[in-house]
Amino acid sequence: MPTLRDVVLAASAALLALLAAAAGAQSQAQSQQRSLAQAPAPAAGELVVFAAASLQNAFAEVGRLHAAAGGTPLRFSFASSGVLARQIEQGAPAAIFASADEQWMDYLQRRQLVATGSRKSLLVNRLVLVVPADNVASVTIGPGFDFAALLGKDGRWVTGDPSNVPVGRYAQEALTRLGAWTAAKPRLVRAENVRVALAFVERGEAAAGIVYETDAAVSKKVRIAGVFPPDSHAPVSYPVAAMAKHDTPAARAFLHFLDSEQAREVFRKYGFTVR
Repeated sequence: MPTLRDVVLAASAALLALLAAAAGAQSQAQSQQRSLAQAPAPAAGELVVFAAASLQNAFAEVGRLHAAAGGTPLRFSFASSGVLARQIEQGAPAAIFASADEQWMDYLQRRQLVATGSRKSLLVNRLVLVVPADNVASVTIGPGFDFAALLGKDGRWVTGDPSNVPVGRYAQEALTRLGAWTAAKPRLVRAENVRVALAFVERGEAAAGIVYETDAAVSKKVRIAGVFPPDSHAPVSYPVAAMAKHDTPAARAFLHFLDSEQAREVFRKYGFTVR
């Protein structure tokens, strides 16, 4: 029969779990509100492009090429695909949305916010396990692989919040299929986007992280310890589309430019597979 002390301890643990869940939900809501407040108000003639955080380097370079070719001036906003999709739903003035998964584009399409005939799955990425650059560990990722051994006794790992960040969804799916999610979940640090997750590993604040291959490639402070098998998760697919409320000839022209050979060369340089 449980003692009074056991009952009190159990109740305290349950209360702490509830408080942690509430804090996480509040943090997510605050992050979305903060991002919405920071969403760019376009200047006259500017085209606002909302793009997943993992596209930041490649899209910035493509944007410079677009400008050099005489294209409409662009204003970029990079964040988690989920945050950006909800901003668009709430009326943010994005003309173009590039997501790190098909689900968030589907979310907008179900709400009739995607311009008809404009959607295209543009790029593919790979899911990788990274560690700080001074960690020489390498792992073969497959069914039953020992993720906990890589983390050590008290180590934590980081990825995007699986509730709304694509990289976190892919990570949860992969670890679940490989039989490692149950053990890994309690040691997870939930980041607001993939670049924040990468920064945790760069600073040594997490023993490992699950990010995209292209994110690992732009950092000298991490190294890839393993690559997730393609069949362990849904394809890391990047759809792009014009938004129905801001579907203009300029928006369509930029979509066309994203599919040009100039842009394709940039995407390949950063490690994306171009469809």
